Amino acid sequence: MTDAASSIELFDKLSDKFFWRLVIDFATMVIMLRFIYFPIHKKKDYLFTFFLFNLIIFIITYLLNKVDMSMGAAFGLFAVFSILRLRTEGLTSKDMTYLFVVIAVGLIAAVSKTSYFELCIINLIIVAVTFALDGNWLMKNEMVHNIQYENIDMIKPENYQALLSDLRKRTGLNIHRVSIGKIDFLRDVATVKAYYYEGKHKS
Repeated sequence: MTDAASSIELFDKLSDKFFWRLVIDFATMVIMLRFIYFPIHKKKDYLFTFFLFNLIIFIITYLLNKVDMSMGAAFGLFAVFSILRLRTEGLTSKDMTYLFVVIAVGLIAAVSKTSYFELCIINLIIVAVTFALDGNWLMKNEMVHNIQYENIDMIKPENYQALLSDLRKRTGLNIHRVSIGKIDFLRDVATVKAYYYEGKHKS
């Protein structure tokens, strides 16, 4: 009888509420990762990681929430897992941000007491802001490359425009500014930081 009661209790936990929230959570992940993250960053391997991370966090948090687990406790618990995850991968700052977002979306979907409509609005806001910031719509993504530049005479201030033109020609990137780093006079090379906007190539 104990096993039967436990099975019934588990089934009650996986009610319509669970599945509707799972659908909302999964739909949010599809839009954010498949139609925003992947077209911009082209990292297919991380799609698997982010989707599974979000799903596992949603399921575990939803079940733990049945024992009166607070939102703060849930964030604290999974912050530990996220830190462990980040220590095992050389993730960029944007990848780490997306990882935090998929954690947050899973937690919100599982723990929040909002209605389905309110949950959809919250997720829509997160998706919209993500697209605005990472999709070059609200602000341009400035990229930087460190280049070992051998023509050391070109790093003089009076040759700045000629340096820009030479780097654009060599790299094919529409570089809009450069800064000079380490200079090695023994080898006649300098480290040049070239700045350009993501997706903007020389025409």
